[in-house]
Amino acid sequence: MRTSRARPTSRRGRTSTSCGSRCCTSSDRRGRARRRAASRGDAARCGAMPCAAAISRPRQGPHVRHRNFSPDDRSLGPAGIGHVRYMPYVNSPRPHAMTQQSTATPFSALPLTPATLANLAQLGYTVMTPIQAASLPIALAGHDLIAQAKTGSGKTAAFSLALLARLDARRFDVQALVLCPTRELADQVAQEVRRLARAEENVKVLTLCGGTPMRPQTQSLEHGAHIIVGTPGRIMDHLDRGHLTLDALNTLVLDEADRMLDMGFFDDIAKVARLCPPTRQTLLFSATYPDGIAKLSQQFLRNPKEVKLEERHDDSKIRQRFYEVTEDERLHAVGLLLKHYRPVSTIAFCNTKQQCRDLLDVLHAQGFHALALHGELEQRERDQVLIQFANRSCSVLVATDVAARGLDIAQLEAVINVDVTPDPEVHVHRIGRTGRADQEGWALSLASMDEMGRVGAIEQALGRDVEWHPLAELKADGNEPLLPPMETLQILGGRKDKIRPGDVLGALTGDAGFSGSQIGKINVTEFSTYVALERGIARDALRKLNAGKIKGKRVKVRLMDE
Repeated sequence: MRTSRARPTSRRGRTSTSCGSRCCTSSDRRGRARRRAASRGDAARCGAMPCAAAISRPRQGPHVRHRNFSPDDRSLGPAGIGHVRYMPYVNSPRPHAMTQQSTATPFSALPLTPATLANLAQLGYTVMTPIQAASLPIALAGHDLIAQAKTGSGKTAAFSLALLARLDARRFDVQALVLCPTRELADQVAQEVRRLARAEENVKVLTLCGGTPMRPQTQSLEHGAHIIVGTPGRIMDHLDRGHLTLDALNTLVLDEADRMLDMGFFDDIAKVARLCPPTRQTLLFSATYPDGIAKLSQQFLRNPKEVKLEERHDDSKIRQRFYEVTEDERLHAVGLLLKHYRPVSTIAFCNTKQQCRDLLDVLHAQGFHALALHGELEQRERDQVLIQFANRSCSVLVATDVAARGLDIAQLEAVINVDVTPDPEVHVHRIGRTGRADQEGWALSLASMDEMGRVGAIEQALGRDVEWHPLAELKADGNEPLLPPMETLQILGGRKDKIRPGDVLGALTGDAGFSGSQIGKINVTEFSTYVALERGIARDALRKLNAGKIKGKRVKVRLMDE
């Protein structure tokens, strides 16, 4: 039942309207809450003129703006970047026309080597994303760059291609350094750089992150590397001990710079930058522009050009629904949503760590296979949670916004907002994780009467009314929780034991006798290897691997669920 333009009735069934929007009703409880929020300045004001929630603004497509960024620019606002004049993108008379052109620009239009273009084609990269089309010509020309780009925009390929273009594989020195806020993001970046570097022979990429012993990393550094990907704290540890030198560096990348600043890494970033050659190229990517970004730019970038991708999320594939709940109903309602819609993979966003823990307890009691991701987890626990959710052996991830920052999961079927975030931008970013790559996705939100002001702010940000549905329509009776399609085995041996994904695949498809189609993702870490298998064969595989060998050695294997 769709009610996106008609104001929903209250539970008492009374209706009345003034300007026609939900916030202007006189009898409806949502309307009263909305008016109270408006009086506090939380939503659009009501009166003779239609309120903002009732106005359907035309949707605007993305467009990219860039300009030369100078510390001396007197048009800068308090944040250093907010109030600036932008010049249209090169050879683009209108932003909209530029966007249409940039989204259809092939990689072959760039000055890349034939080997690189062939590798991109093999990887399925033929047409650039908007951020790639806007930033790569600037980066390949050697300019310093500040680019606004979020997870899933294609930014990793953008800066990877730029740093690889400047790399000389014949020189076995550290020529590129990528700083990331978290270990899991560093691992994702390193994996993508390795894929894109296949066009060149013998390009060595090394990750240096906290949470793992120093000695294996030191030994790897002694053998040399071309590209280092790591977290600021661990990079500084190696620099302080003399294990790492940056004398030959020609490219410094700051990925998710705003997140690194949020985590207090400004001083470490500054120290690393000061140890790099002054002639290096610096590429800074950030989802937002806090004050620290301007400070970094003024101190460590040379006349950078700015690329800003401004777009509303293309939510044509996202079906968004809101449900009104009381506080007592909220956590139980998450289970109702999961049983009714039955998504294979779901992220349930909570505003607090305590709510994450409470919801996890409720879901476990209801029989769901759920895991939580929040700031109190140790790095090893966090890694295991992310691996199991990404390989589809966990169907529900309960997370806070901070803990899920940088997380990019393919084919996410649903996002549940357990409560409404006070920031509409966060809401848009949350639901933007589903409905990607031409896949449809659900964005399901639970809202209490006290949160109607926040809902009004979201409607303003979206430019339309949200769609309300009654909780009573959820048909969960008789529906058992949907089990994840995969299960994960942990092999107690990893990179330090010279185990590779091919070794595990060979053991499973060889003597164990399983088909390659029954085997999912294989993640090799420093001390453990995680392999996803179809749920029906996981225990049989556990028995056979424990009885067999990998690389001629017996290994211990356990099922992650047990």
